Amino acid sequence: MEDQNLLAYLEDFITPERRNRFLEVLEQRTKYLTVAIEDVFQMHNTSAVVRSCEVFGVQEMHVIEGRFGKRLDKNIAMGAQQWVDIHRYEDASDCVAQLKGQGYNIIATTPHNDSCLLDDFVIDGKTALFFGTEKEGLSREVMQRADGFLKIPMAGFTESLNISVSAAIILQDLTAKLRRSSLSWSLNGREKLEKRLDWTKKSIKNVDDVLVRFYASN
Repeated sequence: MEDQNLLAYLEDFITPERRNRFLEVLEQRTKYLTVAIEDVFQMHNTSAVVRSCEVFGVQEMHVIEGRFGKRLDKNIAMGAQQWVDIHRYEDASDCVAQLKGQGYNIIATTPHNDSCLLDDFVIDGKTALFFGTEKEGLSREVMQRADGFLKIPMAGFTESLNISVSAAIILQDLTAKLRRSSLSWSLNGREKLEKRLDWTKKSIKNVDDVLVRFYASN
């Protein structure tokens, strides 16, 4: 109840158009499908994947940064990091364990395994898509613990795509499939409320002062 009261208070500080936009976007958001990237070297690739997650409605992204440190360039992400929840890990084992513990199937994207082409891939449970570093791909840890493998069909001589391009292609395809399915892919009521609060706070200048006034009067 307190969160609902706080949201009602904060929404007086944003325009009705922005409030309605939040509601509209949240109806297309999902955590049923998520993305994990492992030790990506080029900052622009990590940032571009964040943008793809935001554009296609994937609410959470997981970034393994054990080898190269933080790989998010806010200028390239163009603000997308404000709207996507980014979880950071120092190693792949922790990331895989966390996602498996949340009920996700671990799907390794790789050009070296024909287990399932993108056109034939069926989402039959919560799915975490793993993308690897530009040159070496995914680590043995992820490949060994994966529940399945996914490959983009290609008709040319080149065997692989840039990671950010691969992520965009796969996310566009699978989010479209997800929305056409009968799966319960959308955020629940509590999750939508949490994101409305988060996004509204990020839209208000001097929000800390606004929050002080709210709690002082309640």
